[in-house]
Amino acid sequence: MLFLMGVIIVGIGSSLHSFWTNPSRRHYLSLQNLIVLVYVYVTLLLGFGLVYMILDLLKISALAIDEFPLSGSFLQKLEASMYFSATTVLTVGYGDITPVGIGKWIAMLEALIGYLLPAAFVVRTFIEHDKK
Repeated sequence: MLFLMGVIIVGIGSSLHSFWTNPSRRHYLSLQNLIVLVYVYVTLLLGFGLVYMILDLLKISALAIDEFPLSGSFLQKLEASMYFSATTVLTVGYGDITPVGIGKWIAMLEALIGYLLPAAFVVRTFIEHDKK
């Protein structure tokens, strides 16, 4: 399980790295830049969702619904983990699922990345345009 978490972290890191090293420099907004941004967001969403799920499989409580740990079948827990990950990286969350324990630190990191990514995308686009 720890190996899988390491692979996920490397995947998230490489996704963020590809965002900064993508060589498209032709337009302020190109289809290639949009595809890269969607790829980065999907990778973050899936990666962090799997981290929450792996922690649950290791019996480490990271998410709670109404102050109770996630319950139900594997697919229901996976769905809740992915949903929480999506609402955390794309918004500030809805509050129906809350992080607990180590999940709070993971959610803070995920929210920070989700919050900074659009600004980084805009800055990168303008810097590349000015280099021309």
